[in-house]
Amino acid sequence: MYQNQHMFLFFPFTGSQPHRQYPYNQFVFNLRASYREETSGLVKNLLKIGRKKIAVFYQIDAYGRSGWDGVKRQLQSANLNIVAEATYRRGTEYNESFQAQVDILKKAKPDAIISIGSYQACAGFIRDARNGNWNIPIANVSFVGSESLLNLLLKTGQETGVEYTKNLINSQVVPSYEDVSLAAVKEYRRLMDNYTKKLPLNLLAEDYQPLPYSFVSFEGFLNAKLLVEILKKLPDLSDPSALPRTVENMNNLDLGIGVPINFNEKSHQGLHEIYYTTVKNGRFVPILNWKQWSK
Repeated sequence: MYQNQHMFLFFPFTGSQPHRQYPYNQFVFNLRASYREETSGLVKNLLKIGRKKIAVFYQIDAYGRSGWDGVKRQLQSANLNIVAEATYRRGTEYNESFQAQVDILKKAKPDAIISIGSYQACAGFIRDARNGNWNIPIANVSFVGSESLLNLLLKTGQETGVEYTKNLINSQVVPSYEDVSLAAVKEYRRLMDNYTKKLPLNLLAEDYQPLPYSFVSFEGFLNAKLLVEILKKLPDLSDPSALPRTVENMNNLDLGIGVPINFNEKSHQGLHEIYYTTVKNGRFVPILNWKQWSK
């Protein structure tokens, strides 16, 4: 049905697996890496530093299971298994207790935890783990929304005097917006700053907060930038049937992030790069050395 209508989905904000598998992958074009790739990369790096007993906290739906599957596959390739897992229902809010999930995982004495969830649930889990003096490394995937998670933990830390952001690791599917050596980062920051400058004076009140940089908005910026490049290459904007062929012939496209974007008939995903960050001085920064978490 959709083949005849030439309807396509471009760059959904998800790394779920169904978009990357038959029969849906022929109608979807992804820029970002998958959750499988994110969690697989986290496992690889944790294993390299001797953290072999890995537990999983995840949202019990297709999103959570995609990440869980990446952890399981990578551990099995090293002849290991997930040592414990705990789940929560989609929509669970930060103010709810995650002590039961903390207790389940703690019994297995893991070396690290990988979380696949929303920012409220993941922040709540981290809060309850740290309140119990459990300072195990906890890793989250990009979908969590790093800044939203961090803001909740910093605010709660100010209220309680507890350090909640130690030993946090977040995987990302785009480079850091702090890396101004990249052309796309400089362009993104300039446009974000210019937006604030061009606001009407009546909106520039003393309490107005300019748009903050974030991994989510930077990803959206790259999605828009790539879509413009696709439209430029379309031979005829009135012919939607040309869309898939145009995208599938895009190779070594430079978006200004230091790695090329590639599509082909068999792969509708432009990037496979994973970036890793941790919290320092109240913000997420790139991880330069994983040895700080060596077992």
